[in-house]
Amino acid sequence: MELGLYTFADVGTTSGGNAIGPHRRLRNLIEEIELADQVGLDVFGLGEHHRPDYASSAPAVALAAAAERTSRIKLTSAVTVLSSDDPIRVFQQFATLDLLSGGRAEIMAGRGSFIESFPLFGYDLEDYDELFAEKLALLLELNEGERISWPGGRHTPKIDARGVYPRPHQAKLPIWIAVGGTPQSVARAGALGLPLALAIIGGEPARFAPLFSLYREAAGRAGVDPGRLATSLNVHGFIGESTQQAADDFYGPQAEVMNRIGRERGWGPTNRAQYDRSRAAGGALFVGDPEQVAEKIVAQHRLFGNDRFLLQMAIGTMPHDKMLNAIELYGTRVAPLVRRETAKSPAKIPAE
Repeated sequence: MELGLYTFADVGTTSGGNAIGPHRRLRNLIEEIELADQVGLDVFGLGEHHRPDYASSAPAVALAAAAERTSRIKLTSAVTVLSSDDPIRVFQQFATLDLLSGGRAEIMAGRGSFIESFPLFGYDLEDYDELFAEKLALLLELNEGERISWPGGRHTPKIDARGVYPRPHQAKLPIWIAVGGTPQSVARAGALGLPLALAIIGGEPARFAPLFSLYREAAGRAGVDPGRLATSLNVHGFIGESTQQAADDFYGPQAEVMNRIGRERGWGPTNRAQYDRSRAAGGALFVGDPEQVAEKIVAQHRLFGNDRFLLQMAIGTMPHDKMLNAIELYGTRVAPLVRRETAKSPAKIPAE
């Protein structure tokens, strides 16, 4: 199982001791990716947002900078909001990243959990799913070969036998579908034979297991061998020298972000009691000392049969020194435990 990290490069939007602007946050981000590479993690993902509280509107640019400071870690978007972007430019940007990195680029495409990019780039939210489906089809076609003929559609232009360059270092760019729990999106990924990344940031993870079964069933109905498809769990959490230290360090930044987003979406405020329940064995948060986090990763792996696990630790204005320490713990102490345990016996794949 691959182990990695993802982030949206949060910045501080208010003054105070933890305030951080986009310049410093992006410089810190490159150091975090470099350290993740050094301690042996497998993947680093950078999401796309168009808001004042994030510095990640152009993931391919930041990941290209990280490519020059790393040697082996895979570099992926997490996610690319494909619905409001140009699939040709997305392909060219990540093909360029792939060339710079020597074949380490990936695209994680999604419809987007935030909507700011739609009015910004002139798209109608009424076309939310149609935009994604049409642009994903074009992106997949671009990945097949250098010359493309495309009939065009409501949201993409007609293309007559044009070359699209540069081509990636890999034969094809790995393209994942990222979902937040919508069954239709899960089934679409399976039917297309694309790897699936499932974000679980709340509730009881066990309740999401049927989605992986749905994914594999949809693949089988489409004539795709489910056994060759990859799946990822993308979750929130933090690692500290002790469970108490990790819990205390993560609660403030994580609660501030969840409450800010909650006010926008009509959610009730979070509190420490809810947070502590989510840290328990059956909860969605992976917060604790290295042994506790490793144990929870292994337990989830046995439940879901996932091939990849990505942890979002940089939520809110988490101090950079604490982030670096958590990354080091993840690579040097959590990862060896997880790899040893998952190598002992295969995961229990949920029944179809």
